[in-house]
Amino acid sequence: MKPLILHGHERSITQIKYNREGDLLFSSSKDQYPNVWYSLNGERLGTFDGHQGAVWAIDVNWDTTRFMSGAADQSLRIWDCATGFQIGKIENSSSVRSCNFSYSANMAAYSTDTHLGKHCEILIIDVRNADDSIEKVQPILRIPITGPKVTSMLWGTLDKTIITGHENGELTQWDLRIGKTERSNIDHVGSINDMQMSKDGTMFITASKDKTAKLFDMDSLECLKTYQTERPVNSAAISPLFDHVVLGGGQDAMDVTTTSTRIGKFDSRFFHLVFEEEFGRVKGHFGPINSVAFHPDGKSYSSGGEDGYVRIHNFDPAYFEFNFDCQ
Repeated sequence: MKPLILHGHERSITQIKYNREGDLLFSSSKDQYPNVWYSLNGERLGTFDGHQGAVWAIDVNWDTTRFMSGAADQSLRIWDCATGFQIGKIENSSSVRSCNFSYSANMAAYSTDTHLGKHCEILIIDVRNADDSIEKVQPILRIPITGPKVTSMLWGTLDKTIITGHENGELTQWDLRIGKTERSNIDHVGSINDMQMSKDGTMFITASKDKTAKLFDMDSLECLKTYQTERPVNSAAISPLFDHVVLGGGQDAMDVTTTSTRIGKFDSRFFHLVFEEEFGRVKGHFGPINSVAFHPDGKSYSSGGEDGYVRIHNFDPAYFEFNFDCQ
């Protein structure tokens, strides 16, 4: 499994995301330039130039016409995918930590950090006619978070709810019609770093600093499965093709220089979705993996690491012939 290695960022990768067709791969990092690549050959298509700080979160809408990014410069920006030009910008009072288009792409949700007495907030905005005036338009909904800040977020079923992961490991489901909590639970004991949905939207997987990834039901937030590792998990994704999940993580960045790649455990780890058993590892990154994503056809996956590289791995034929022995 020889990977395509994409080097267009000067600092560590924060998030990678495929568009719905899978022909484009978007990446963001702690430098200020989100990139877009052709996933087939690893050629860089372009950059989105405008942010003045680390870009923490990105998303692309279902028809790949709009791209959204949230950054440490306290701004959320919406871009035209075809031209790379900025369509609109919303300034906030603290860093934008997560951002997501709704399934219909009529709305977007984003969250801000707790900073200098400013509480974390979740904001829902209308992006159907986004332009330069979007900053002056009041959000559809503003939800102040008085507890631990939001670290990751997903839209729920039919765009009626959003699900947020928090710094203390709590999961909360919000009813957008009334702006109140519908249900919440704490199955993790560490910060939830990443949340990704299954292809059919019935389940989602979380990655946490408590060294586990967990599979949850989208509507009830019931914990279905737990995937245990011995290092913090920064990102996890569910295969659209098989009952497989991939986990990426590693020790904290501050400790990386004191250890080799072997000791640091900087490999992607594959688990069976149902049996919770690990069946494979892929090495490569020199540093923790910060984001992983399956290609929408399930025939490849990508990972972005603290080393600033994005690696696209196309699976060997042996992967598709592999049968998990559950005896």
